[in-house]
Amino acid sequence: MTAFDLNRGAVAPVADEVDLVDLAVTGDIPRELNGALLRNGPNPLRGRFEGNDVLSWWPEAAMLHAISFEDGRAAGYRNRWARTRRWADVYAPERVPQLPDTNPNVNVLLHAGELLALAEGGAPFAITAELDSLGEPRRHAGLGGGLTAHPKVDPLTGELIAFRADWRAPWLRYGVADAQGVQRVDVVVDVPAPSMMHDIAITATRSLLLDLNVGYDFSMLKQGHRMPLRWHDDRKARIGVIPRHGGDVRWFGIEPCFIQHVVNAYDRDEACVVLDAVRYPWYLRLDASTGRFVDNPVGVLWRYEIDTASGRVDERPLTDGGIELPRINENRTGRHYRYLYATEQPTNAEMRGVVRFDHERGATTHYAVQAGDQNSEPVFVPRPGGIVEDDGWLLVMVYRSATDSSDLVILDARAIDEDPVATVHLPRRVPAGFHGAWVPRVR
Repeated sequence: MTAFDLNRGAVAPVADEVDLVDLAVTGDIPRELNGALLRNGPNPLRGRFEGNDVLSWWPEAAMLHAISFEDGRAAGYRNRWARTRRWADVYAPERVPQLPDTNPNVNVLLHAGELLALAEGGAPFAITAELDSLGEPRRHAGLGGGLTAHPKVDPLTGELIAFRADWRAPWLRYGVADAQGVQRVDVVVDVPAPSMMHDIAITATRSLLLDLNVGYDFSMLKQGHRMPLRWHDDRKARIGVIPRHGGDVRWFGIEPCFIQHVVNAYDRDEACVVLDAVRYPWYLRLDASTGRFVDNPVGVLWRYEIDTASGRVDERPLTDGGIELPRINENRTGRHYRYLYATEQPTNAEMRGVVRFDHERGATTHYAVQAGDQNSEPVFVPRPGGIVEDDGWLLVMVYRSATDSSDLVILDARAIDEDPVATVHLPRRVPAGFHGAWVPRVR
C-alpha cells in the first residue's frame, strides 16, 4: 500500500480550534447561498498522526469544519473537535462519564430537523450548524445502536434508510426511520460472515446492500495492523435487494470487487434495478509473501443492471478514468438521474480535479486542479426554487500546496469547466477529511 506522510500536505492535521470572520473572496458569491458547508474528518487530538497509510488516517478523532455564507458574504469559518469521550480523555477527563462513546468522523447528515455527525457503524452524534456538540440525538433515538455513515434520505417521503454492519453478531441490520426520525423498520439480515460495508443505495421501492470481498481478519492485529480488514479472494461478491420496508432479501452474484461509495440507484421498471457506483477490482489486498498491503487501484464509475425476474446482472464500466467521492443532486436520490459529479483520481495517492458526467449525452467536463494541490468531494447545492437537475453550484475545498492553505471554490454545476463563480480564501489549511454537507440557514 502506498505510504503517505500524514503530517504534511492536504491530510496534515491542525492542532487548534479557531473562529474566523469576513473571509476574503475572489468573485461574487451567489446571494442564494445562505447556510454553511460542513466538513468532517479525522484529526488527531494531539495534532499529529501516527503511521503512514490510510488505515492510520481513518480512525482518528472527529473534527468538524464549517464555512458559513450570508447574503453574498463568506461570513466565517470555524472548526471543532466533536465532544466525545475520546476528546475528553485528552482535554477534559472529568467529563468522560457524561459524554457519548462514539467517533463520528465520517459524514454529516441533516434529517428530521436534526443535524448529525456520523461514524462508521457507531452511534450518530447531534451537533448544531455552528458545530456545538449536543451529544446523543433526540429525534433519532432508535439509531443509538449505530448506523452506516452513508444512510440515504428519500427526497419524496423523507424516510431515512440505513444499515449497520458489525464484526459482532448480528453482523448486519437494516432499518428505516420515518420523516420525523422514528425507527419503523429494524431487521437482521442473514450474511455468512461480517464484511466491510460502507454505503447503501436506494430506489423508490427497494434498498441495495453490498456484501463484497473486503472483510475482517483478526489475525492481522497480531501482525501489527491497526484495522483487521483485507481483501478475501474466497468471498463471493453480491448485491442484496430488499423491499424498502422489509421482507426477503434477494442476493445477486457479481464479479469480485469492492465498492466504497455508490452514486445512485433507481427502478428502471418493475423488474430491473440500476445501480451506479465507484468500483475497485480489488482493495486492501495483502501480499502473501510480505504480509504488507499492495497498492490499491483507482476506482472506476461502474453500472450494474439487475434483472430481478431472471436473476441476471449485467455490469460494465461507464468511464475509464479514476474517480471517487461521487455526489448528485440529492433531490434525485433513488430516482432516474442525469448528472453526477466526482473527485478525479489521477493516481491512488491523489484526489485532484472534478468531473461532471452527463448520462444522457455520455459526455464529461472537468474542473482542473493543478499538480501538487488536492481537493475534496464536490458538494452539490441546488438553487432555491430551481427545477432543472443541474441548476445549482458545486462547493469544493481545494488545498493549495504553495501556501499550505485552503480555498473553497464555488462552481456553476452546469459549466464546471468555466472559471469559478467565486473562491473563498482561507488563511489556513482545512485538512482533507471524508465527507460533508450543505446546511441551509433556517430563516
